[in-house]
Amino acid sequence: MPFDITAKLGRLNWAFVLLICALAGVGYAALYSVDGGSPHPYAEAQALRFAVGLVLMLGVALVDIRFIARLAWPAYGAALALLAAVERFGHVGKGAQRWITIGGFDLQPSELMKIALVLALAAWFHRASWERVGQPVFLLVPLAAILAPVGLILKEPNLGTAVITASVGGAVLFAAGVRLWMFALVLAPVPLVARVAYGHLHGYQKQRILTFLHPERDPLGAGYNIIQSKIALGSGGMWGQGYLHGTQGHLDFLPEKQTDFIFTTVGEELGFMGALAVLALLGLIIAGGMLIGMRCRHQFGRLVAFGVTVNFFMYVLVNLAMVMGLIPVGGVPLPLVSYGGSALIAVMLGFGLLLSVDLHRDVEFPVAQGG
Repeated sequence: MPFDITAKLGRLNWAFVLLICALAGVGYAALYSVDGGSPHPYAEAQALRFAVGLVLMLGVALVDIRFIARLAWPAYGAALALLAAVERFGHVGKGAQRWITIGGFDLQPSELMKIALVLALAAWFHRASWERVGQPVFLLVPLAAILAPVGLILKEPNLGTAVITASVGGAVLFAAGVRLWMFALVLAPVPLVARVAYGHLHGYQKQRILTFLHPERDPLGAGYNIIQSKIALGSGGMWGQGYLHGTQGHLDFLPEKQTDFIFTTVGEELGFMGALAVLALLGLIIAGGMLIGMRCRHQFGRLVAFGVTVNFFMYVLVNLAMVMGLIPVGGVPLPLVSYGGSALIAVMLGFGLLLSVDLHRDVEFPVAQGG
């Protein structure tokens, strides 16, 4: 067994691990700056969380992907139970009931749910033939598996995470071979549903949409965050104001600068070129995840790699679009850069699965079932 672990560690995709550590380093540097040039309270805590996440990632990476496949649905059930427990035992933070305390740690089950959903859907589809995937009855279980957590997340309420969860589930269905006409059938009534759903949104959610459309209507209130974010990004220019010398951030004009708006610190202090370098790093991680999926010889690994990578991509897309004012502010962090616990652990768990897929890309799974 020790020899097996040593051999596996030697075959691990260390280039991908290095990219992850580099991104975490960007996060530490940004949080150090946010703290005014001090590791307290954000940067130091983030480093400790990343260390725990790194150990978790490497541990998961060494686990045989076939064993992980057997645990997929139990993991989904546990995540769904935690998500349901938020409704009764969760505590409120920032106007929403999204967290549950376990062993002194505030856990946001919706973050873990996205990873569990990917595993469950991959386990459902990995033995199914092309013909079977095309049968509408066969899709009832995966559709229910997606809708159940999305409904619970919407009740918290957490619209941004619900949209990401639905998108990740849909992406796995697409990768599994679900026909495009089925997606069109599901998406056709979305505009009507959105119109009805708008009437049932919470007041602060409606305010976010109105602020997105007209931030200048309330520049010192609801529109303050996004206006200050745009000012901070624009003030960085091509090369930035210099590390630890950002004015908007250090003069506390920008709220939530350690979480939702951490990218504005990068843009303000390092400028367009620094922001572009961070975007390139994020792009390399996304490309690396996709490459891992393409190299894998079994369907379970391909679907897991695709789902985990799409989840990471959605984090990045929503956060960056949010801080640039392209979509309403939704409280979605920039992975490994924004300060946070649950999101960081969930992302590292996902990366561990990616590394396990890569390490066990040639293992034999049962043959596909017929139609």
